[in-house]
Amino acid sequence: MLGLRVSRNLVHRSILCQSINASGRLSYTQIRNLATEAPNKPSENVSTSPSPTPAQQEVVVTPSPSPSSSSSNNQKKRITKWKVMGFLVVAGVVGYFTDLYMNDDMEILTDRWRKKISAEERKERPRVVILGGGWAALNMIRKLHADEFQVTVVSPRNYFLFTPLLPGTTTGRVEMRSIMEPIRKYCHRSDSEEATFIEAECVKIDAANKTISCKDNSAVKGTVSAFDLPYDQLIVAVGGEPATFGVPGVKENAVFMKEIDDARTIRDRILDCFETASIPGQPKEEIERLLNFVVVGGGPSGVEYTAELNDFLLSDLTKAFPHVASSVKITLIEALPHILNVFDKKLIDYVEGKFGESTNIKVWTNTSVTHVGEKTLVLKDKSGTRDMPYGTLVWVTGNTPRPVIKDFMASLGPVQNQRRGIVVDEFFRVVGADGVWAIGDCAATKFSATAQVASQQGRYLGRLFNNLSDDMYNDVINKTNTTPEMIKKQTTFAYHHWGSFAYIGQHKAVGEFRTQDKITATGWITYVLWRSVYVTKLLSLKNRVLVVFDWMKTGVFGRDISRG
Repeated sequence: MLGLRVSRNLVHRSILCQSINASGRLSYTQIRNLATEAPNKPSENVSTSPSPTPAQQEVVVTPSPSPSSSSSNNQKKRITKWKVMGFLVVAGVVGYFTDLYMNDDMEILTDRWRKKISAEERKERPRVVILGGGWAALNMIRKLHADEFQVTVVSPRNYFLFTPLLPGTTTGRVEMRSIMEPIRKYCHRSDSEEATFIEAECVKIDAANKTISCKDNSAVKGTVSAFDLPYDQLIVAVGGEPATFGVPGVKENAVFMKEIDDARTIRDRILDCFETASIPGQPKEEIERLLNFVVVGGGPSGVEYTAELNDFLLSDLTKAFPHVASSVKITLIEALPHILNVFDKKLIDYVEGKFGESTNIKVWTNTSVTHVGEKTLVLKDKSGTRDMPYGTLVWVTGNTPRPVIKDFMASLGPVQNQRRGIVVDEFFRVVGADGVWAIGDCAATKFSATAQVASQQGRYLGRLFNNLSDDMYNDVINKTNTTPEMIKKQTTFAYHHWGSFAYIGQHKAVGEFRTQDKITATGWITYVLWRSVYVTKLLSLKNRVLVVFDWMKTGVFGRDISRG
């Protein structure tokens, strides 16, 4: 009987399922007919209920999911979750190691476990003084085992400036604070509390007595504003100053683009020219003069500033000043036959073609500046001389040694016979001065004066000092001079060129990569690569986030056109 009852129940369930229509609903009449076909004897599994009301004429039958199906879905969700988490972890690890490799920072993985010298022992270690706070000096600080020396860093500014993005700060694409890093942070990062920073300018190097003379050049001065520092090893990495080539009036009337204060001045003058040109009754000739922005120097910095300024004009200033927009002009002046002479000829032609298509940019090559007045500069080319009125003049024509370097070279005699900078050997030792080294733009080497070269030189010298720390210590304790012999056993500097980029405006850039074959790239994809490389070269996560945020903010809201 039990088997028969189970069989009948299964039959009626089957009939019930077949009677359900496509909408999943079963009418009351269908249910009653099915109940009539049921056996006369009520089973234990069937319960009777009163007749339904009209509101209950239709019953919704919702089959419940089976436990096995629900368990399977939950398992799939867990598997997907772990896959995503695993992918993110792997991507993070790969990105971290890639960043370390690209920035030559693999030592971070081993230096954490290196045994440090105690504070008491450091008092007897060699005194190392580093002059400067640019690419060469900071990269040496980052690589140097500062606990093995008594390290002092002297620089007239207490921050490191990421100069490749400096042109963008002149127009507001990037905020100035986003490309600045405090040097004191990296003195602490160099693993030693004995790494001391002093904000001062070195005014004299006395190689004979192994001392340097410094002065406080800040606005606030105390009782002591000048002092001397002794050293055992001196690293000169003060860079250079803008070259004027002896042209009269440049220092008085032009604006350089080398420091963060220069970027502030350029930005203020650009906006001041537009505001002054908008004064009612301003003569047309004066408006054209005010809105003629002249750039002298057709290298990468001059081209990038020209491109940034043109983007600023097209995207923001012409909208804010539509009544004077037709008078805006950017004049790029280069003394050589072409701009971007360090790049491949195909890239030069490409950039000159793009600038030629612009209605705002005029490129003058084979043209030199012979005099700069307050409102007019004098140009000279094959046809003769001419006057050019201007509103703002930005001078970006390369570097020349600073006065302290010129005096130091003169004190060493005829062995220092290079006008470009300090003569050094293959290990960056200064010729004619014991215990003095020179890296970066202030050193006369066969390499270009670029941030890429200076940073690699700084990392090399930091590692070289790490290898020689014990020899230098023994020389200090024993009053010997065996370090020069030990240096000869070290490897010399080898420069690795990763490539060169230049932004040319309108979300386009050019790039050149030298492997076995020279590879060139142009257009929007190169622009994305240019941005990606510069972000990875920023030294801290904070600056990387700030720069990316600045780019996004500018893309959405535009640049700020307020002065101040």
